[in-house]
Amino acid sequence: MAHSFPDICIALPSWLQRYPFDAVYPTVEDRMQLVIELSRLNVEMETGGPFAAAVFDMHSHRLLAPGVNRVVPAHASIAHAEMIALTIAQQMQEHFDLGATPETCCELVSSTEPCAMCFGALPWSGIRSLVCGARDADARQAGFDEGSKHQDWQHQLRERGIQVQTDVCREYAVAVLNRYSEKNMPVYNGGAGKL
Repeated sequence: MAHSFPDICIALPSWLQRYPFDAVYPTVEDRMQLVIELSRLNVEMETGGPFAAAVFDMHSHRLLAPGVNRVVPAHASIAHAEMIALTIAQQMQEHFDLGATPETCCELVSSTEPCAMCFGALPWSGIRSLVCGARDADARQAGFDEGSKHQDWQHQLRERGIQVQTDVCREYAVAVLNRYSEKNMPVYNGGAGKL
């Protein structure tokens, strides 16, 4: 009997449609505030985890692709906000490499430093800049397993041509992680039934 596999589809929450893809966010703080607001709404609307990310054009600062964490509703451990935002941006650009042409220069803004999985995806995405709000330790404090990553991860990205900026609006990003914990929402670490 032949199996029919489902198409891969990770639906975004409907409220995310209110953010126009052509809006411009001129400062790094403006871009981070948008991302933190998306993470806050994801918690308040109970549509996923306390993380958000967005891809912006580095020249115009135009929003190219927003993303929020959809691990629980999508039943997919890879549905992290960074992975969603990068995938949407690549689909919109119709290319797997967001740095494929000289005029294409993209920045990923993430409410929290990347976990091990998202860190691994960054060099292959083609982005040229990463901006983070909360730290890895803040996510761990909230109970999330961020995986193993080299202590010098920022240097490793810089060696690959990716600028890194951290702690942008960190206190506001941490507040979203804390709110998620206060609401007692699921912490979806893999391997809960370890042998």
